[in-house]
This record gives sequence, structure tokens and C-alpha cells, in this order.
Amino acid sequence: MDIDYLLLLQGLREATGGIFDELFNAISKFSVEILIFLPFIIFWCVDKKWGYRFITTLLTGEVINGVVKLTVCAYRPWIRSDLIEPAGDSKVAATGYSFPSGHTSCATSMYGTAAVWQWKRRRAIAIFCMVMIALTGFSRNFLGVHTPQDVLVGLAESLLIVFIIGFVSKKISGNDKAIDILTFAGLIFIIAVILYIVFKPYPMDYVDGKLLVDPVQMQKDCFSGCGGLFGLLVGSYIERHYLHYEIPKGAPNLAFLSCVGFAILFAWDQWFASATVVPLLGRNWGGFTKWCFLSLFALILWPLVIKKFSGKNDAQDSPM
Repeated sequence: MDIDYLLLLQGLREATGGIFDELFNAISKFSVEILIFLPFIIFWCVDKKWGYRFITTLLTGEVINGVVKLTVCAYRPWIRSDLIEPAGDSKVAATGYSFPSGHTSCATSMYGTAAVWQWKRRRAIAIFCMVMIALTGFSRNFLGVHTPQDVLVGLAESLLIVFIIGFVSKKISGNDKAIDILTFAGLIFIIAVILYIVFKPYPMDYVDGKLLVDPVQMQKDCFSGCGGLFGLLVGSYIERHYLHYEIPKGAPNLAFLSCVGFAILFAWDQWFASATVVPLLGRNWGGFTKWCFLSLFALILWPLVIKKFSGKNDAQDSPM
């Protein structure tokens, strides 16, 4: 039934000459290539408390999604059926196993947290975010890279994480001891996740002597999520205990400094990491290091730059 649905959408793509392919591809890519930097912008110059909440939700979601993917080990639709032909470069760009959808999970984490944040402030933005969650999920089906159940579980998974992170954030707000306990528990959790995904058994199916899916390659996204979460935990500890970053609201160059920080993170993510740490350390540990640096840069290094060059430091936001 799920393959029939994808074939129906595939027929629609073919009947319309692929005119919607680039639109849905752009919606899909935006969630994992641009939207992931939104939490850092919020942390630097909008609201530190919500910045922490966004970052925590994003990276926790990445790790949980990776663990579920590597536990279920569901093959992509085109492996399950030769009739499925994904749109454009989607087949090459898709990473990891199929279930649940990582793009949907990431989009739900970010748009969902934004919707909660803005629901009482700017209702139109919150509604727009909910629409974007639906469009991102549908795009994964339309492009032929995920089944409906991949999308629905990715959506449900991240909505649950958004709720839990929000609940916990409110409960421990201002309680440094509780935050420290969760920080150290999180580090232990990351070690356990890495040991689990490295040593667990994986399906090793061959066709004509060729391995269908290399499980080591499928671990990349989970390693990246673990690296980002590790950087968040270490970075937040240092920031809370030693840096004490406060948003310099009203500083004339705050927006400029934040844009420069975004540009550096984007360049690292898209180009520099792929030319340095990934070839040096390999696909998985390179991804871990890449995302660890992203988090540490965002929580420690760039806030130091902002504090030094903003010339103003008068906000009273606190983490979590």
C-alpha cells in the first residue's frame, strides 16, 4: 500500500513534467541545510533561553532519529521496489536508512519549536511553521525517498521530543545543579548510543554479490547528531559556569556579527569540514567532529567574539 502511494505520486511527477520537483526538493533541503542554523541565530541575538531550547531539541531529535533508524534498518523505497525512481538527485542525497524520515524529524523539531514559541506572540508565524512541517513531510513522499509511515513516525517522534524538551526546560530553568546532572547524564547517553550503533548487528543482504546497504555508511547521521549533542553539553557547561553570555541587545552591530557567525557555520558545514576533518577522521567520526565543532563554536567561540566586539552587554537571559 505504501509503495502504491509512492507510485501514484511518481505518476503525478511524470504527468506534470517534473515542474514541482525543484520546489519540493528546495523545501526538503531547506530543513536540513539552512533551518538547522536558526537555533544559533536565536541564541546569539534574539533569546538565549529559547536558543538553548531550539538547539537541544534539534540535536536530541537527531540522535533519537538516528538510533531508531539504525534499530529498524528499513531499506529505502527504491530498494524495496524497482518501480520506484526518486526525483532528481534525491536518490544520491538521501542518507541513512529509511524509517523514520530524518528530514521530517528535523523540520518538525525546528518548525514545531518555533510554532510553540510564537503561538501567543505571532499566531501567523506559528501557523506558517505548521504548514511547513506538513509540506516538508509531503515532499519526502513526493520525491520518492520515504514512505508515508517514515514521515508520520518522524513527525510523531519529533513532536514528542518538542513536548518533552519544553516540559523539562521549564522544570529546570534556573536550577544549575539539575542542569549539570542532565549534562553528565547526556554525556553517558552519547557514549551508550555510540557503543550501541557500532556493535549492534545489521542486515547484510547481497544481490549479485553486492551488498545492498553498507551499515557503516548508515551510521553517519547518528554520529553527527552525537557530535552535535556532545558539543552542546560541553559548550553549555562552559558557557553557564565561565562565559555567562548575555545577548547585547541594542548593540548596533549585533545583527552583522550574527550574520557573520551564520556564514562561518554554513561554510564549515557545506565545504570546509568536508575538506578537513571528514577525510582525516572518516565519514562517521569526521561527522561527529564536524558537528561537535559547530556546537562549540556557536556556544563558546562566537559568543566571545560578540561580547568583545558588540560594545554592549545588558541582557538578562539565562539558559534553559
